Amino acid sequence: MHSTSITPRTRAALLALLIGVSTTGCYELQAAYGEAALLAKREPITRVIADPATSPALRRELEEVGRIRDFASRDLALPDNGSYRSYVRLQRRSVVWNVFAAPEFSVEPKRWCYPFAGCVAYRGYFERRRALRYARRLRAHGMDVSVRGAAAYSTLGHFDDPILSTMMGWSDADLAAIVFHELTHQLLYVPGDTSFNEGLATFVEREGVRRWLLAQGRGRDLDEYSAEQRRYGKVIGLLRHARRRLRELYESRLDAAATRARKRAEFAALRASYLRLSSSWGPHPPFADWFGDGINNADLVSISTYEQCVPGFAHLFDLAGGDFRAFFERVRKVAKLQRAARDATVCGRG
Repeated sequence: MHSTSITPRTRAALLALLIGVSTTGCYELQAAYGEAALLAKREPITRVIADPATSPALRRELEEVGRIRDFASRDLALPDNGSYRSYVRLQRRSVVWNVFAAPEFSVEPKRWCYPFAGCVAYRGYFERRRALRYARRLRAHGMDVSVRGAAAYSTLGHFDDPILSTMMGWSDADLAAIVFHELTHQLLYVPGDTSFNEGLATFVEREGVRRWLLAQGRGRDLDEYSAEQRRYGKVIGLLRHARRRLRELYESRLDAAATRARKRAEFAALRASYLRLSSSWGPHPPFADWFGDGINNADLVSISTYEQCVPGFAHLFDLAGGDFRAFFERVRKVAKLQRAARDATVCGRG
């Protein structure tokens, strides 16, 4: 593969980022260096496709990415820029590892605050060992912790984000979902409001994939995708129910030992419900790895982060007549509201 040089504009922006974060601590510095290293490896997708050394499978996937990328801007009113028009090969399965945490007796997340993103309910690392080391520190302080690898992420439009090798080998529906999700973050992002941002991106991802498959006349694939989403929704229902029960438990006046015992019982019941529900779903049901790893408060935090506001955005989309441009105009108006009013408009419907 050929390497591509960083443009003067990108180099200047990266330099400013590195200088800015070098005064805010080791975590921000590793994030900036990780980002810089990633961007330095970008190659135009057109060049990778034309390279004789590129495997036929990768060539087909990247050609599909081009069609998905064009659809995103043309049909979904998502940004038309240089993002997802370049490619980076990574020697790992995830691009970042996100750490979620919650107190032992709470389903409310620990939050971290950053210069550009505001306060969010996770902390991301470009190296798994760093994420695991930080997770151990949090557990030593009695917190529930979850570490999950992510195949993609967004710089929120500050840079042209690439397609990553961690995304390859998926179905085109899954590729489309990632591209639509991350481009939505570039289009609209409210600093410090993770539930709003992830709820919006998750809704656009799902409706975008539905339209992507319909546009190609792929009814059978759409049926399979819809069935998978229904299974996903059923698991989300279990998790939400467990989260409500645990919140009630943690707000009770039981002593620590009794609360801890009830907590173990609640998670055991949740796992049993999941196993019954997923028993007929085949070898790779959604969330199987979560329950295999041992689910805890921190996992419930991440589910709430992504799912709580989705029904509210679906409602706004209906009010916009199913038109993405009109929908985004409505969302921009909601984004300007104070947090309480914003939550009442979209996040209170979950």
